Amino acid sequence: MTTATQHHNNDVREHILATGQRIMAGKGFSAVGLNEILKDAGVPKGSFYHYFGSKEAFGVGMLERYFEDYLADLDRALSQPGLNMAQRLMNYWQLWQESQSFSDCQGKCLAVKLGAEVADLSDTMRLTLLSGTSGIISRLAQALETGVAEGSLTIDDTPGTVAESLYQLWLGASVMVKIVRNMSPFDSAMATTQKIIHIA
Repeated sequence: MTTATQHHNNDVREHILATGQRIMAGKGFSAVGLNEILKDAGVPKGSFYHYFGSKEAFGVGMLERYFEDYLADLDRALSQPGLNMAQRLMNYWQLWQESQSFSDCQGKCLAVKLGAEVADLSDTMRLTLLSGTSGIISRLAQALETGVAEGSLTIDDTPGTVAESLYQLWLGASVMVKIVRNMSPFDSAMATTQKIIHIA
């Protein structure tokens, strides 16, 4: 395989994944058929099976891509220069609110949209979700530990336990935002977060 061919294959696969992520973030996994994705992507059905053995395999690839991008964004947010860790964490949760809009999240709310649905449909996809969310919680725990060490925040439990509680808090708030169709659950989550890490 030539380098040019390999780049082309990677581009086509990426295009299919990006198209599917955008559509499924709005409609869910089960409600979206392959034909809808391929038509929107302008890719023939035979090409799909060149890259993915099944819809489930596509779902795994889509989630892996989503979490790879999400974790890269999180790493950038938690290493912003000129800020202490408490400020970086608060900026992260502010960005969470902006990217998890109930009206149009442009594919950035995939874990919220698909979490409960695919965890019951596919153990392979559930494990991909578990790996991705564990990566998020691990980074939050490291950030909390750094914040405690530098004195910008305090916590009443271990960094890992607090990180897990905070992630679950914001995941739940994201679901509630979709139910009530306004941003008030995020306001509550932010207020609770400030109490948990003891910053004003």
